[in-house]
Amino acid sequence: MRRRLLLQGTGAAALSLAMPGISRSAAARTLRHVPHVDLAFLDPHWTTANITRNHGFMVFDTLYGQDENYAAVPQMVEGHVVENDGKLWTLRLREGLLWHDGEKVLARDCVASIRRWAQRDAFGGALMRATDELSAPDDRTIRFRLKKPFPLLPDALGKSPVYMPAMMPARLANTDAMQQITEIIGSGPFRYKADERLQGSRNIYERFEGYKPREDGTPSGTAGPKVAYFDRVEWTTISDASTAAAALQSGEQDWWEHANHDLLPVLRRSRSIKVEVVDPAGILSMMRPNHLQPPFNNPEIRRIVMRAIDQESYMQAIVGDDPSMYHTPIGIFCPGTPMASDAGLEPLRGPRDYDKVKADLKAAGYAGEKVVLLVPSDYAVIKPLGDVAADMFSKIGMNVEYVSTDWGTLLQRRTNKGTVEQGGWNCFVTNWNGTDWMTPATHIAMRGTGEAGYAGWSTSARTEELYEAWYEAPDDAGRAKICQDIQRQCMTDVPFYPLGQMRQPSAWRTNITGVLGGFAKFWNVRPT
Repeated sequence: MRRRLLLQGTGAAALSLAMPGISRSAAARTLRHVPHVDLAFLDPHWTTANITRNHGFMVFDTLYGQDENYAAVPQMVEGHVVENDGKLWTLRLREGLLWHDGEKVLARDCVASIRRWAQRDAFGGALMRATDELSAPDDRTIRFRLKKPFPLLPDALGKSPVYMPAMMPARLANTDAMQQITEIIGSGPFRYKADERLQGSRNIYERFEGYKPREDGTPSGTAGPKVAYFDRVEWTTISDASTAAAALQSGEQDWWEHANHDLLPVLRRSRSIKVEVVDPAGILSMMRPNHLQPPFNNPEIRRIVMRAIDQESYMQAIVGDDPSMYHTPIGIFCPGTPMASDAGLEPLRGPRDYDKVKADLKAAGYAGEKVVLLVPSDYAVIKPLGDVAADMFSKIGMNVEYVSTDWGTLLQRRTNKGTVEQGGWNCFVTNWNGTDWMTPATHIAMRGTGEAGYAGWSTSARTEELYEAWYEAPDDAGRAKICQDIQRQCMTDVPFYPLGQMRQPSAWRTNITGVLGGFAKFWNVRPT
């Protein structure tokens, strides 16, 4: 299945849909950006949506950063001291850090933030299980007394995948982790202008004059000095790809985060536009079944459906026929990274036999139950996944109900654990950054924690045993071996269906420079 979009409506009518921009003379210090989807939720501790993580890194800061080699580097902290055979970590905050409301950043704020974040994040949870005491002896000191050594402590506190370990004032961090914070106050390089938000179309950020960048290092990933060269950043949601491309071509917008693959030839012909794949880890796609409700509460049915997954068809629906823009087959971990392997991927190889799958589903007890498939209509690099999935379900005789909704509504509905009659669901399609699937520490979707875990609520005692063993492995070779076992177990339990890896280009006008690798970040970007 392939999708092709034509560049239409490039005249005044189309540009009017893209929110009129401020003239260049009046907005020489304004960066206009088209994000990959609307920003529906603002709390980076609360949702796994990557758009919220991107927003989070503008507004909030982290104790450590993660450079483009995925190494943890001090960010809000000036450094740390490790004592007592690795069981005592003393972190020291940099001087001069301020919250956006003008108050000083204090160690007790960070302690409260760590505790809240760790209630949602798997890596944070592992760190806290290894912690005997977390305290703030003074205003600039954060102290971890550990039950056992945890050498990955900086990696946990500096991770860039969701959930972002955002530091926030204690009065906000003391909010129940299952509830969203009601005020967006961070210490990052930009302030969020809630008073200018138009949900569904616009989000505004202003440079925080009180931000103190690191004085050392080189900007890389989320590490190094975060210098904001623009006074104002405007995110404009444009769900129609042709309109977004037209706005970029005309200069109404400066940067399109996820340039549509079908329109790349048009964009590349423009001398005023640069097109580049900035994240080598790519985007990984998946379909998540609901393990609590029929028919996917039956593990045999989950395994049989795996044999109907044609990863190449999912990728081609988004990127077209160019094999350089996607990679299949993929398993549980990001291809090309140390934890990835081909272990257990046999069900994803070879031609698909839909008639055999259909017969095997019936033999396994599938009796025509409705399969409610949630698909975001406003998310250009996810919607085609839902289209292919719906076609696949029809081919194998499943009673699919295609539910098209906006991304924010999908994120909300997928938290419903009830039956479809109670507003529940059976499957949804989504994307992750490749960095989200690099190790078990950051890979939320592979976990087997049941109703305490990620929407879909997969339960697997064996996966959890292997997850804990991964932290105890003595070296990368040992960790990679455990990840092979995790992948084999996931092919048995089927917490999700991997759909492929795509390379996602960004496009920006040549009047800006300094775009960093990885997800969209707005420090270091400057006008030419």
